[in-house]
Amino acid sequence: MSRIGFLFPGQGAQHVGMGKQIVDQYPAADSLFDQASEILGYDLKKLCFEGPSSELDSTVYSQPAIFVTSLACLEKLRADSPDVILSCEVAAGLSLGEYTALVFAGAMSFEDGLRVVQQRGQAMQDAADATPSGMASVLMLDLPDVEKIRDEAQSAGIVEIANYLCPGNLVLSGENAAIELAVELAEKAGARVVPLAVAGAFHTEIMKPADDRLKKALSEVAITSPKRPVISNVDAQAHSDPDEIKDVLVRQVINPVRWEDSVRSMLESGVDEFYEIGPGRVLTGLLKRIQRKTRCTAINDS
Repeated sequence: MSRIGFLFPGQGAQHVGMGKQIVDQYPAADSLFDQASEILGYDLKKLCFEGPSSELDSTVYSQPAIFVTSLACLEKLRADSPDVILSCEVAAGLSLGEYTALVFAGAMSFEDGLRVVQQRGQAMQDAADATPSGMASVLMLDLPDVEKIRDEAQSAGIVEIANYLCPGNLVLSGENAAIELAVELAEKAGARVVPLAVAGAFHTEIMKPADDRLKKALSEVAITSPKRPVISNVDAQAHSDPDEIKDVLVRQVINPVRWEDSVRSMLESGVDEFYEIGPGRVLTGLLKRIQRKTRCTAINDS
């Protein structure tokens, strides 16, 4: 019998039209969007279904939108294959997706999770606005090579490895001048570099102002021990103590996402079948680079 793990996507998975088919077909998903619109104070259906993409792509809107759409996809799975949900043993989410995973695991309510995610998105946007910065994926280089590039680029400003996604896929994050130098060095080293359409240098010390605001937001919501383990981005471990969970969520915005380690932790625990739940198929692709033969089914909005 398969041992099942769930994966929830992060920022960047958004696209105009996401969630519409699910909302049209699944009343529970429709209800989630209606609840979310009331909490957020704007029409989330209109934003997700019609755009514009320039608005949906902004950090302030994309984070709540992906969070709600992912949980709507979960309702689709719950209606179509309830046994899969009951059989899930462990979950993880990429950055923002960690909040989705915690709501799925019963550690926080949908309403509280959404309120924190909304404040997280605004806090990260504000921190990004204060310092011109960005992120770039570096493909086809090994970790030691990217570490060397990072070290050299730090002569131009703050730059760190923000995401350890899978072999040959790392993300650099930092001040614009340092990122520009890192991109130049990476391309000279033979990498393919893809600038990311994000507000700023997430998962670095540039997000320190967001860290402080997120700590306050989390102090105002109830978090309980998850009914299933949720692997933290910060240390690739599961935490059951509510205070520890809040701590790793706060640390997450200024620390790197250790996604490859998180997935390997799930594999080492015996998981041999994954479900990616939310818009897109990015995590399925990353999983195949980490463990090629592992099965992964995408439960998305199409």
